[in-house]
Amino acid sequence: MPRSVSGVEMRKRQAAHIEAPAPAPGQPRPNTCCLCWCGCCKCLWNEDRMERSERQTCKMDSIEAGDEQHPTLDEVLSWARSFELMLRSLEGREVFREFLRSEYSEDNLLFWLACDELKTETNPAVVEEKARIIYEDYVSILSPKEVSLDSRVREGINQSLAEPSNLMYEEAQLQIYTLMHRDSYPRFLNSSVYRDLLASRRRTCLDT
Repeated sequence: MPRSVSGVEMRKRQAAHIEAPAPAPGQPRPNTCCLCWCGCCKCLWNEDRMERSERQTCKMDSIEAGDEQHPTLDEVLSWARSFELMLRSLEGREVFREFLRSEYSEDNLLFWLACDELKTETNPAVVEEKARIIYEDYVSILSPKEVSLDSRVREGINQSLAEPSNLMYEEAQLQIYTLMHRDSYPRFLNSSVYRDLLASRRRTCLDT
């Protein structure tokens, strides 16, 4: 079927990025633009595309007008500054998920979210059930939603299945986080999905 073929091709293309060192979530990024780690794309921030005064004026106008629309211009701009901020934003995740769906890699984000949810569980029975579901949905080679993990991480997960814990997917989650950060995120910021939303927020700001 078209989806399965495209999914396989996407995983093969992404797999090349897995072995690189993983930046820990929430850690400061190097003093480079989030789009320029590979040096092959045009940097939004080097264009000086939005001055501080413009953002502040828009924010004040929105407050005075009682504008409760989300996401705000400042929020959308913040997604280009930080991948972590985008993932921690409900609106950011939804927009990023829309983009990933177009690339047949939505399962990477769904896996990351499932692992994040598992971390909050303390009930052993619930942990065991959720750990099994995550394995069957995203780790098993029989699953159509299998994510790209290296053999060492897979082996660690297989060993943890005997006594599952809420942190058993932590290394796998970090690996997929790194994959999305380095592979999908730069393309997302250059995509029509993000740029159209940014333009829409700017128009809304000017109209208020």
